[in-house]
Amino acid sequence: MLKITILGCYAATPRTFSNPTSQVVELKNHVFLLDCAEGTQVQLRRNKVKFSKIEHIFISHLHGDHFFGLIGLISTFMLLGRTAPLHVYGPVGIKEIILLQLKHSGAWTPYELHFHELSSKTPELIFEDEKVTVHTVPLNHRIYTNGFVIREKVGLRKLNIGAAERYGIPKLYYRNIVLGKDILLEDGRTVSNLDLTFEADPPKSYAYCSDTAYHEPVCDAISGVTVLYHEATFLEAEREVATRTMHSTAQDAARIAKKANVGTLILGHYSTRYDDLTAFENEAKQFFSPVWLADDGRIFEF
Repeated sequence: MLKITILGCYAATPRTFSNPTSQVVELKNHVFLLDCAEGTQVQLRRNKVKFSKIEHIFISHLHGDHFFGLIGLISTFMLLGRTAPLHVYGPVGIKEIILLQLKHSGAWTPYELHFHELSSKTPELIFEDEKVTVHTVPLNHRIYTNGFVIREKVGLRKLNIGAAERYGIPKLYYRNIVLGKDILLEDGRTVSNLDLTFEADPPKSYAYCSDTAYHEPVCDAISGVTVLYHEATFLEAEREVATRTMHSTAQDAARIAKKANVGTLILGHYSTRYDDLTAFENEAKQFFSPVWLADDGRIFEF
């Protein structure tokens, strides 16, 4: 299951009942934190996300509404007695910023703190294990900015228990079947693995495109993802402001979703000038569907 918990999805500044950008993505036993705005650790507690499960934090860019909460979270990990390593991925400069704050506060983490600084202007693989990959998606903003694509690897085929029982295959061979092996029966016949299994579930994928102007080159990197989160800071009535600040409108996000042939579009990073978000959904649906609106504390499961 792909689970996305929106901790904050508004632009620029915190308000009484809204928070700037941060979200948790859970896939294949990973708990990834994408951006870490001011107030993130409070939102983690409110949404009952275990701090200890966060091992990888991805920072899209060095505007404050996307990383001002990072030093606080790192410090809280210290106070909680964390011992597990923490990996932080972000633009060149993120290491200097965090270490300077630790230095002048006389604090050093008792756990290993690894920085993976990014500067490539083309997509690159920045994390991989046996289950998941994470690639950067270079965006078009006022400073160096990346989105991220998290992709599940193709899993194991599913055991067809009925077929295994018909062939009289002992249960002790079931693990080998799931691992893709053919089975030799006692009478000398070989049963193909394809006759004993079903196709694996289609792998899920998630693309996170934070602050960016309309930028068609991202379509190749995010093509066909299960879910796309794309910033929609403004409505079309503020097109001039969106262009000047290098942000997207709801229609821009929908056009990218359509061109990239994604499964579902989630809109977020709204300017705090808007109180009613319905118009964002309505404008986006002129170009793409289904469209969902992010909101603080909202959880999406796929």
